Amino acid sequence: MLSRLADVLVPAVGRLTVTTDAGAELVPGSIIAANHTSLADPAIVLAALHRLGVRPVVMAAAGLWRVPVLGRVLAREGHIPVYRGDRRAADALKEAAEALERGRLVLIYAEGGLPYRADAAEAAPGAFRSGLSRLVQRTGSPVVPVGQAGARRVTSGGGAKQLAGLCTAPLRRPRLHVHVGEALKLTADGAARTEQAHTAVTAAWRTAAARLGEPAALVG
Repeated sequence: MLSRLADVLVPAVGRLTVTTDAGAELVPGSIIAANHTSLADPAIVLAALHRLGVRPVVMAAAGLWRVPVLGRVLAREGHIPVYRGDRRAADALKEAAEALERGRLVLIYAEGGLPYRADAAEAAPGAFRSGLSRLVQRTGSPVVPVGQAGARRVTSGGGAKQLAGLCTAPLRRPRLHVHVGEALKLTADGAARTEQAHTAVTAAWRTAAARLGEPAALVG
């Protein structure tokens, strides 16, 4: 339901387009790694994946499970709460591994949080945390890099600016783009594996940003 809802709501706030690499495959048991720039981008990525026939399990901040209605939907559909800086953080990787073993696709935001910036411009993905690498080590799953651009035109900055952005987005109709890269097997170890994934997601983001004519796609 969450993916279907995203695919209905996102067109109301922006003009979403989706592209894929020629060899891109979203096979069961894959890890989807996306860049995270805005509170809006999970819905945008879910809408894009839904158009490709994919409904992933999402690893998301545990605080979302406390939001009325949304929390119940997340729990019912088997999405995975991530307790950062908590001894329960390891439980998220365990649940993700189990979902992958059942043939589900798991969407992870390896940056582990949003950038602290007031502007709405694009910027390259920040450094990845180790969770993605550890999940790959545990499961051997392929990683599908996903880059999204334009979400910061919907919501970015402080609370008041984010609310204003969300309220005016249906009138502004910002362009949004999601690009799905070719799946890869991370063959390196530890930090090098993390860097492989970061490089692939950055490349997917550059493609998405270039589709929107964002100059930031050429830097960073």
